[in-house]
Amino acid sequence: MNKGIMRLLFVVDGRSPIALNWISYFVDRGHEVHMVSTFNCEPDLDLASMNVISVAFSGTKPLDNKSAPTRNKSRSGSNPAASVKLRTSLRQWLGPFTLPQAGVKLREIILKIQPDLVHAMRIPFEGMAASLAKTDAPLLISVWGNDFTLHAESTPLMANYTGKTLENADALHADCKRDIRLAVGRGFDRTKPTVVLPGGGGVQLNVFYPPNSDSVLNSGKQSSEQTSVQENAQERSRFTVINPRGLRAYVCNDVFFRAIPLVLAEEPAVQFVCTTMAGERSVLRWVDELGISEHVSLLPRQTRSKMADLFRQSRVVISPSTHDGTPNTLLEAMACGCLPIVGDIESLREWITPGFNGLLINPNDPQDMAKAILTAIKHDDLYRRALSYNVGLIAERAEYGNVMDAALEFYRELTAE
Repeated sequence: MNKGIMRLLFVVDGRSPIALNWISYFVDRGHEVHMVSTFNCEPDLDLASMNVISVAFSGTKPLDNKSAPTRNKSRSGSNPAASVKLRTSLRQWLGPFTLPQAGVKLREIILKIQPDLVHAMRIPFEGMAASLAKTDAPLLISVWGNDFTLHAESTPLMANYTGKTLENADALHADCKRDIRLAVGRGFDRTKPTVVLPGGGGVQLNVFYPPNSDSVLNSGKQSSEQTSVQENAQERSRFTVINPRGLRAYVCNDVFFRAIPLVLAEEPAVQFVCTTMAGERSVLRWVDELGISEHVSLLPRQTRSKMADLFRQSRVVISPSTHDGTPNTLLEAMACGCLPIVGDIESLREWITPGFNGLLINPNDPQDMAKAILTAIKHDDLYRRALSYNVGLIAERAEYGNVMDAALEFYRELTAE
């Protein structure tokens, strides 16, 4: 079996593009892949089996055929940020009470499938359920960006189940070194296998690549007309800032919108693109009250290829988060040449050297955020240096094929007899 086909069982939110990007590698290479999803979904993968187990009230969510989390349109007059935080808080307080039943159901599935490896991709609540369902099969747990910093200490039960999950895990995967350290501090045995790899498997560079990459490779072979078109496109993108994070409990979008008038007071040509915010009435209200509607585009969820195009049309990507590991949108934006502005979080310092290849900010301070955006727009030397360095950095540390080949080797180590 050491070099043969593996029977793998993934416990995931099956709507997540991060999880699907990872799992598809093993499907495409002919491994026997089974999925247990905590949300109703119809993933476009050739799976050996597919089961849905509700945990933390995930069964109340409607089926999403786009295989990605969606946000319902906010009720008139509601605050979307507050709504997301309330939903998160309710799951943190009440979700653990659903775990025992989910663990029993998951154990039945594991015993029936008899996988070589069970991989739960996230601690709350997939990893927690998998730890309760522990069998003789090795259990690999993935840590996603805010599992420890946001969720683990949110309630006593969340802390308790996080600790149990780490104790029962046979191996750990994280997308930043920080989370390996935090896991050990919470009871994970430091002698057990660990690996640090981008959570979604890395960046597919045939989709996410910088603007004019062909012309860069073939410099000197362009006509003057081609050069003029590219320069005009670069000038338009110079004043475009993209926020790809959507509405999340740990992303300071209210601060982001309050920073926009401060930017426009100095650079009125700047345009802001916000994905996964179309139809959010309270976001529209923020925009109207601040008088910035002509400068803000609120877009629905985008496909990967369209997201890549938006990154290439932008000079700056901003991620005003207070909790994060390594966001996949950040890596994808860096691969497309965006200069990153991110919350000053320990995990992001593993990728960003402030003032060299990006900027770190206080995500709760609109003045600091506006200052960073203006710096990114005005300083061409910073932008060019960051573009050149970041494209190489992503190719070296986060290219999808290399990352997933490393993941495969890690799986083989865990399943070796």
